[in-house]
Amino acid sequence: MTRPLRIGNASGFYGDRFDAVRDMLTDGPLDVLTGDYLAELTMLILGRSRLKDPARGYATTFLRQLEESLGLAHERGVKIVANAGGLNPAGLADAVRELADRTGVPVRVAHVEGDSRPVPDGFLTANAYLGGGGIAACLRAGADVVVTGRVTDAALVTGPAAAHFGWGPDAHDALAGAVVAGHVLECGTQATGGNYAFFGDHDVRRPGFPLAEIHEDGSSVITKHDGTGGVVDLGTVTAQLLYETGGARYPGPDVTARLDTVRLTQDGPGRVRIDGVRGEAPPSTLKVGLNRLGGWRNEVVFVLTGLDIEAKSRLVRDQFADALDRAGSKPEEVRWELARTDRADAATEETASALLRLVVRDPDPEAVGRAVSGAAVELALGSYPGFHVTAPPGKGAPYGVFEAAYVPAGEVEHVAVLPDGSRETVPAAGPYRELAEVAEQALPDPLPAGPTRTVPLGHVAGARSGDKGGDANVGVWVRSDDAWRWLAHELTVARFGELLPETAGLTVVRHVLPRLRALNFVVHGLLGEGVAAQARFDPQAKAVGEWLRSRHVPVPVQLLDAPEVNA
Repeated sequence: MTRPLRIGNASGFYGDRFDAVRDMLTDGPLDVLTGDYLAELTMLILGRSRLKDPARGYATTFLRQLEESLGLAHERGVKIVANAGGLNPAGLADAVRELADRTGVPVRVAHVEGDSRPVPDGFLTANAYLGGGGIAACLRAGADVVVTGRVTDAALVTGPAAAHFGWGPDAHDALAGAVVAGHVLECGTQATGGNYAFFGDHDVRRPGFPLAEIHEDGSSVITKHDGTGGVVDLGTVTAQLLYETGGARYPGPDVTARLDTVRLTQDGPGRVRIDGVRGEAPPSTLKVGLNRLGGWRNEVVFVLTGLDIEAKSRLVRDQFADALDRAGSKPEEVRWELARTDRADAATEETASALLRLVVRDPDPEAVGRAVSGAAVELALGSYPGFHVTAPPGKGAPYGVFEAAYVPAGEVEHVAVLPDGSRETVPAAGPYRELAEVAEQALPDPLPAGPTRTVPLGHVAGARSGDKGGDANVGVWVRSDDAWRWLAHELTVARFGELLPETAGLTVVRHVLPRLRALNFVVHGLLGEGVAAQARFDPQAKAVGEWLRSRHVPVPVQLLDAPEVNA
């Protein structure tokens, strides 16, 4: 039987902890070290970078990390696989070779391409999400470093695992297990206590990065290097499993993983076993991420202090509207949001203050530039008492829009460029299985009626939320069977809407995942045109789950007295 493959991750986004690559190589044994640098917003950033310099378009931080770590990886026999190539994987591969030559480290470098698609008029980037087949081909050909463009985050794990175990495209269950492990690893320390609902239960000041011990059948154990900070337990892994997902079927180019089959077991301190994952043939289409510049945006935050906050807010809004009318240059979109951060009889000026946020957007930079900043500045001595803003108004900045499209998988030429420069075309993963809704999961019997106490939902439930284009997902889970019996019946779509009024009028879909004691809510359209458009105060929906946990609900007293609540 082939030995397990030990895969660690050292980056969850472009800008993550710089020294994580070195730490993951020195803190314990690994076979493969991955780095996830790409997100929807990152592709837009790289697209703008490439406009300034066509030779760029990749994550330059990765190169700087390799300057101090490439030799370490070579000495320890650790393969490096990263999607830092962004829009120019060939350029990054050349840069890694130059670095290896300069430092005298004899590594073989390969890259994966084919994700770049014809860019429609008006767009900046267009990239298909590839699977792990190209990565596997590069590793089978002896590559020590593999860089890619836009692959799925989980492909950084499915590729090395398929190469190590010899999985073919029809090994659906094994591939699905690797996808689940990859999804847990992809956001770095979110799997080891970072951004965790119950952070007070553990020391998470500097969580270590996660790793997975992948087995030949696709099962895995999620853990971290001994002696590193943070925690790996059922809660941290459950939270990350729910992050940025939808229903029970989690589709990708390699396989569709059935999240409703995932079984988690505590496998000792700091170790969580994942097994039982079933897989299905992938859909016949690949997702294509499209980024374009949507227009121009400006923002001014007015500080309102002390008494009459609402009246001060009305005054500045009226004055601002009048100033724009006089200038004859009203932006296409004008949004105001009053955040009542003030307290009565406050002991400090800051805690006596509220924030009134103005956001304007328009296709014309002039409409959000001088006219807006000038109107704000000219109010300085003629508006509400105590007038000031958090920062001087600027001239505005461009914002981006992310859109998703789909193309037949057979139309995308997935190519592995091997260490010797030869090119290997990776066949599409067919035959395919089109996505369909999973039959509604049976709910557990409700808890018997009994006394309740009105408390924040977060006293008994954890949550994690995130973004997918203009949609948000909110995963909610509990830590006992009795709590699950209550949550499954209490937190309906209607109740969710009552607790989060900002979702009113939007389509909300609830997915039930009994094995995880979890519900996953997908809120369609909450984020408008996506993170780069910055349509909301929280444009990536990072804190929607914590908002939900803060809302008060009647909870059975027996759950509030349970050991897992008081731990």
